[in-house]
Amino acid sequence: MRTKVVFASAPDALKTRYLAPLADLADISQSTDAAELKLILPEAEVLVIGLLHEERVLAAVWKYARNVRWVHSLSAGVEGILFPELVRSEVLLTNSRGVFKRPLAEFALLGMLMHFRKLRQLLEQQRGRQWSRVDVEMLRGKSMGVVGYGEIGRECAVLGHALGMKILALRKNADRSRGDPIIERIFKPEELLLMLAETDVLICAAPLTGTTRHLISDTAFAAMKPDAFIVNVGRGPVIDESALIRALQERRIAGAALDVFEQEPLAEDSPLWGMDNVLVSPHSADNTVAPDSLQLTIDFFIQNFHRFRNGEPLENVVDKQAGY
Repeated sequence: MRTKVVFASAPDALKTRYLAPLADLADISQSTDAAELKLILPEAEVLVIGLLHEERVLAAVWKYARNVRWVHSLSAGVEGILFPELVRSEVLLTNSRGVFKRPLAEFALLGMLMHFRKLRQLLEQQRGRQWSRVDVEMLRGKSMGVVGYGEIGRECAVLGHALGMKILALRKNADRSRGDPIIERIFKPEELLLMLAETDVLICAAPLTGTTRHLISDTAFAAMKPDAFIVNVGRGPVIDESALIRALQERRIAGAALDVFEQEPLAEDSPLWGMDNVLVSPHSADNTVAPDSLQLTIDFFIQNFHRFRNGEPLENVVDKQAGY
């Protein structure tokens, strides 16, 4: 029997091509039009959510998803779809946690190397045909503090540890990382300021929940070293952006590499654009071409789809109450 799958995302020929392995197993529809979703959702067993800006239609049409047993997000973040009706339901929710961990970790590494190896200065001197020795720093021996030591956070730590960095991890469920050979110390959420005081590079890779919104605030920046560098590859609002701008402008921290922001796209008048100690990436650090990032997330969905068809436990089940 074929499974009815609805993608609440814009029709995409490339996506259709990547879904070809399911041609004999599923009837697949794609739409973001609320009127059309109302017509095709009643028969759906599986509902797949696309990009974050496409999730807003879901709450309005959820009552028509009477037979849906599984909702999957092609993104890792699910805060945009945790509306009360879905949270209260018995419908399983999964996400793409970990699918993009390597490209995001590579962006974190890029930001660190850019800063400590003084790439901007080197490029400026090259453009000016100026031969002047540049003193740079090594990553070896520096402390990487990771807020949100999940799939992405740990992948950042793996790359940092390979370069000789000391790994400090903050995780709500610390027991999940007990015995991790690359961690020097695990901190509890209430020990955030203690960790920050020891951190040379702060990696923000936490999901966005009620407790993580603006977790990195004025108080957090005050606890950090003045030469600390911050990377955000998680969710934008985990960092209080106004507080971050103040800390950067006042040189209370040394710099930042940011792939996510509180409001996206980043406003044209944001001071972050013009700062010489900031790397701005337009939420595209995981937008890879070889392999294609869309194919990566579709491939993970297909793997989970076979588990669903076979009655096996799904991977990346989201705790709808916790929000991740």
